[in-house]
Formats: sequence, structure tokens, C-alpha cells
Amino acid sequence: MSLFDLSGRVAIVTGGNGGIGLGMAQGLAAAGAAIVVAARNREKSEAAVAALTAAGANSIFMPLDVGDPASCRRVVTETVDRFGRLDILVNNAGMSVRKPPETYEVAEWQAVLNVNLTGTFVCSQAAHGPMKQAGGGKIINIGSMMSIFGAAYAAAYSASKGAVVQLTKSLATAWAADNIQANAVLPGWIDTELTQEARRQVAGLHERILRRTPAGRWGRPEDLAGIAVFLAGPASDFVTGAAIPVDGGFSVEF
Repeated sequence: MSLFDLSGRVAIVTGGNGGIGLGMAQGLAAAGAAIVVAARNREKSEAAVAALTAAGANSIFMPLDVGDPASCRRVVTETVDRFGRLDILVNNAGMSVRKPPETYEVAEWQAVLNVNLTGTFVCSQAAHGPMKQAGGGKIINIGSMMSIFGAAYAAAYSASKGAVVQLTKSLATAWAADNIQANAVLPGWIDTELTQEARRQVAGLHERILRRTPAGRWGRPEDLAGIAVFLAGPASDFVTGAAIPVDGGFSVEF
């Protein structure tokens, strides 16, 4: 088997209907994987499935609210029922509340952690059994530059994404004996709906990002396709517990 061939593999991509999630889904599909787009917005998800299908992928939509543990478990169960296996889980769905930390309501704080951290944990926990039974699997958790740096306007998001990296390391050590590799991807500033909203809310953000990024541009969702294929396939069988920036050099610029 080719190191980057995902033929016959089945992947769930949470939040896979746009932005980074769709960019990763497209990469996985191009390498041969069947794709379950798991998200809340049906119209957007069906459009993503249509695009993947038009490109030759085997893709379906399953409704998912990662803030609801029962929904996380149901998507994994239905994927295995539909395809007979689960090989790859991309925990991409996320949210943020941008405001000064002293103004957060506890409910706002908890909502961000429930989606970004607890949702990642529960989906991974649900995937463990089918992956172990199949002889192994790949879990790809989406962190952030905020896994490394802080942001005055994103305390809850930063806390959740830092915790995602530590969770990834714990899963990697716990499930290595089951031949399940768990890794985190730390996207830099990628041009998505989420960051477009951030640019509207945070004055001067666009200019600061361009100055700080050696590549001199914002990332694009398709920039995440390659790392997804690498971490989902045989090429990364001895890579686990890693947190890999995909950021145009943002995290190494002084």
C-alpha cells in the first residue's frame, strides 16, 4: 500500500462542511477515503457533500452537535453501521466567544469548552472501540495557534485549544497499544468564515497577521489537505502525540 493511499478507509470530519474541515475532507477524499461530513448546518453540509461527490468521493452527511455527547456517539455508531468500519476521525468542529475575559458569563465559557474540548474527547472516546476492533486508526485533533499563544479576546478558546493538545498526548499514550495514532494540527491564520468574523471584530488583526507570517499571506483551507492525508495514512504510523503547526511560519517568527 502507498504511504499516502487511503483507499477503503472511512473518515468522519466534524465541522467538515466548510473552512479547514472541508479542506481536510477534500484532501482525504482525493487520497481515496470515504467521507462522513458531520455538522449541524444541513444546507451547508449537503452542499459540501455534493462538492465532494462531484469530485469523485463517496461522501454522506450526518447531523452532529459536538456539544451533545449522545450526538457524538450516534454519529460514530451510524458511520460503522453504514460503512462497516471507522479508520479516521478529524475533530475539527469548534467555536469561539470573543470578548475580554472579565466579561465572560460562565455559560459562555462552558459552551466553548463543551464544543472544542469535551466534544473532541467524546468523539474520540466513541471512535476508540471501532478503531481498536479494526486493528488501528487515526485521530486528528484540530488545535490552533492559540494552543501556543494567548489572546486577550479569546480566553475560553485559547484554554480549550491548549487543552486539546494535552488531550491528544494523553490519547496517544493511552491508545498506542491499540495501534491508534492521535495527533494535533495547529492551523495558523486561515481564511475562513470564523477568521473573517474575527477580522471584523478585532481592529488591525489582518495587518498584524500579515506582518507576523513569513509566508506573507493568510492560509487557505486547502493548505490543510496535505497534513490531513499524512496523519490519516500509513506514512504517519510511527507519529503520535505530536502537535504540528501549519501556519506559514507564524509560530517561529520572532
